[in-house]
Amino acid sequence: MSSRRSLAFPLSALLVLLFTLLSSPLLNAAPADDLLRLHQLRLAMQKSLGDFYMYNGMEGDQRYARMIGESLQDVQSHLSALGDMPGDASKALRAQLLSNWQSYHASLQALMEAMRTKGYTDLQPVADLADSNQRLMAISQELYQKIQQESGHSVPPLTQKSREQSLLMQNIALDYASRSASVGASFFGGGEERAIDELAGEFASKLDSLSSAQQNTPEISAALNTIETKWRYIEKSLRNYNENTVPFLISKYSDSIIEGLEGVSAQYAASQH
Repeated sequence: MSSRRSLAFPLSALLVLLFTLLSSPLLNAAPADDLLRLHQLRLAMQKSLGDFYMYNGMEGDQRYARMIGESLQDVQSHLSALGDMPGDASKALRAQLLSNWQSYHASLQALMEAMRTKGYTDLQPVADLADSNQRLMAISQELYQKIQQESGHSVPPLTQKSREQSLLMQNIALDYASRSASVGASFFGGGEERAIDELAGEFASKLDSLSSAQQNTPEISAALNTIETKWRYIEKSLRNYNENTVPFLISKYSDSIIEGLEGVSAQYAASQH
């Protein structure tokens, strides 16, 4: 009995020590994982609207119907995978995000159904859908900031920069698709929309800035080089967006550029821990 008791103490002490050693990285991982999910949710949210514009502009092309379905599924799975929020403000924002998302999801599906049955969509519901998308982007951005504030975990600078670059590319693709589908800037509230050529200029300078970061490994530099090659291929069309529109090309290349940037972002995150 005494020998068992003497074994029990060191074992419990060892468990406490192990828990202390393990709990710190585990606690740090939770907000980092949720912030990544939230970022990917935002990309999928924007993409769902861009793909809808492509679906509309290409008169119900089933390829874009499938892509919309995938984007909606991505948003739902990222939203469902979010863990416990670190504070009251982030909990409230998450509830707001969920409620707005359900309404957006239903509106988008109703518009796709209208396209299938009538062959066209009315302007006002599309305008409402764009407003709803903007609201979701704003709430999710606020939640992204609030998780960092309440958890004390900040996204490392280069990871954040590469994520912002992905969102910028998605925003450019969305704007281009909207103009190509002849729904125009009237669907973007507040009159704050910037011209596509201006956004393209911002993307190009921020890509240069990422490419010249001192922390870049050879792998990251190679990946950024590939992204730059793809970017150069569509840059001229974006800067002269009022001339021959090439929505299919912009949609295809922007997806590929975003995929590359997300890979770079993951490498930054791994090297900055």
